[in-house]
Amino acid sequence: MAADATGHEDGTAGTAGTAAPAGPARFWLAGTVALTLGAFAAAIALAPPASAPPARGLAWLLFVGSSVHVASTGWLYTLPEIRGYAHERQARLLLVPAALIVAGAAAAALVSPATLTWCLLPYYGWQFFHFQKQNLGLAALAASSLHMGSLRPAERRAIMTAGGAGITGLITHPGLLQLRLGPGPGWLYLTAEAVFAGAIAAGLAATVTRPRGAGAYKFLIVYLVSLGFFAPVFACGSPYAAAGGTTIAHGLQYLLLLGLVAAGNPRSGGRSLRLAALGNIALAGGLALSTASHLHGAGPAGRLVFGAYLGAVMAHFVIDAGLWRLRDPFPRAFLAARAPGLLPPRADDRVSAGDRSAAELLT
Repeated sequence: MAADATGHEDGTAGTAGTAAPAGPARFWLAGTVALTLGAFAAAIALAPPASAPPARGLAWLLFVGSSVHVASTGWLYTLPEIRGYAHERQARLLLVPAALIVAGAAAAALVSPATLTWCLLPYYGWQFFHFQKQNLGLAALAASSLHMGSLRPAERRAIMTAGGAGITGLITHPGLLQLRLGPGPGWLYLTAEAVFAGAIAAGLAATVTRPRGAGAYKFLIVYLVSLGFFAPVFACGSPYAAAGGTTIAHGLQYLLLLGLVAAGNPRSGGRSLRLAALGNIALAGGLALSTASHLHGAGPAGRLVFGAYLGAVMAHFVIDAGLWRLRDPFPRAFLAARAPGLLPPRADDRVSAGDRSAAELLT
């Protein structure tokens, strides 16, 4: 096996936590856990009855976690190196996103509202799969930044199995997605719940043999947050507590990382301008996306705008999967340069097992 990011060949660190993570890594680790758990707690505490609209505080959190975080991807295209990389990979980073927006707008305008509602089920499936791929990447990046070696196959499988169970639970219980469809098979929801519990147990078992130490416990916290991300789906009956909390948490995780990228190296100039540009693009774009997201019940023209909104969100999925694939040289170099200390340096230019593990970030 090729050496991983820590320089060890067995996929584990020689001594857990022997190298303390740099400042940005410490901030990212603490912020990711705090924002994720805080999002869940806020959504559960502020969740209204199923038939009532959310209060202003919860509505604002949903706006930031959904529309604002999607729009913030546009800020990346203001960076010269990202534009150059997109020019090299036009199909993935320019043409496919544009095609998704056009196709989404056309489809939503042409189909009936009832058919459109059914079409939202696979859309939500992709969305929550995107959420769990980000969680997998967060756990992998935590292991890398803490010099804990790569994620083990069993640890990775547990996270993705838990995510698949959570997605199944949402799709078979459309009321949690606020879709006016009949309930799915009750036995399938219960099966998904059982699979989710089994994935949690398997993930815990997979971490037992990891070395212990301060770094190991920090990694374990991030790993458990990623592993149990869809727990509200099975623990909460309110759509806002079950699905809203995951949406808020996912968006805040992304905005935290993008904020670190915008802040950049403390010794580099233009930090204030970058952060201001990120905030303005995210808020202005978020307002446009949020307005479009409420037009699903409008006439054909309104549904066309709603479809463009769906296409923009799917474009966000595709763009992120290309820009944050850290197994590729450019994305890894970009993150290492823009958020120094978040990724440990490699001993050589080979794509190691640790790099492949951390490469799951935001895909």
